[in-house]
Amino acid sequence: MAEHDLPPFGTPSLSAAATLSLLALVVMAWGVNWTVTKMIVADMPPLWAAAIRTLIATIALLPALALSGQFIIPTRKDVPVVLAISLFHMVAFSALMTAGLKYVPVGRSVVLGYTTPLWVAPAAWFFMDEPLSPQRILGIALGVAGLLFMFNPAALDWSDHQALLGNGLLLLSALAWSVSILYTRAHRWIATPFQLVFWEVLLATFILTALAVAFEGRPRIIWTPSLMVELGYSGIVGNVLGFWAMAVVNRSVTATTTSIGILATPIVGIASSAIWLRETVDAQLIVAAGIILAGMLVATINLPKPNRA
Repeated sequence: MAEHDLPPFGTPSLSAAATLSLLALVVMAWGVNWTVTKMIVADMPPLWAAAIRTLIATIALLPALALSGQFIIPTRKDVPVVLAISLFHMVAFSALMTAGLKYVPVGRSVVLGYTTPLWVAPAAWFFMDEPLSPQRILGIALGVAGLLFMFNPAALDWSDHQALLGNGLLLLSALAWSVSILYTRAHRWIATPFQLVFWEVLLATFILTALAVAFEGRPRIIWTPSLMVELGYSGIVGNVLGFWAMAVVNRSVTATTTSIGILATPIVGIASSAIWLRETVDAQLIVAAGIILAGMLVATINLPKPNRA
């Protein structure tokens, strides 16, 4: 994509080619970010990793919003969504995901972390009266079957307490992300999502730093060039650039199209971990991931309704 085809921050319209390019950018940025985060938590405590990554995103976002004319002070009506996204996505999801990666391989982690649609659909039916069609029920059932396959004794050592803890943290991270998505759906937006993201990451930075101090104490970090590059990638590419691209794509295509495209993220995460970390991608992971992704696809895609005479 040529440089002049890239939209400025907040641009609502895109060509089809630019939209696909940005969606591919999101998938690559977020997929690789799981592998990069795994590398980070090998060198520093997970809560500090999440706090520093979010701090970098905060510092990068402020001039980006200011220069693009998108910097605003949230109105009172947008404060609840700022709190919901910050607390449940940027704090809870980020902290639980990062901590889970400490004990679980990237391939397994990214599949568990992206089970969010499986929890959103029934919760939206229960709390928001969204219809739960037979197609969605089938998708959820497939996803749950894939999860059960991932947790069978042949695929997971149930005597390994650290592995059980990590898997539990990753499932909780998906549930936390689900809460954020549900509130985002219900909220009546005044500002755009991108205009509010600075305040969300700013609040998350303070909370994550406080949690890191309380639970992990003063960190002992060896600041190598590779660690700084990894943190820079995670904070700027994985968070700021990925969120901007996602915000622009969301305003150009339907939510269903976006949701289906994002399903490629776990595939990128699995592939990048195999390439850079030499993680083993066994048949059980491939089968489980395939069943879960198929379930999310079935639950997400809108099939055309049959014509009735």
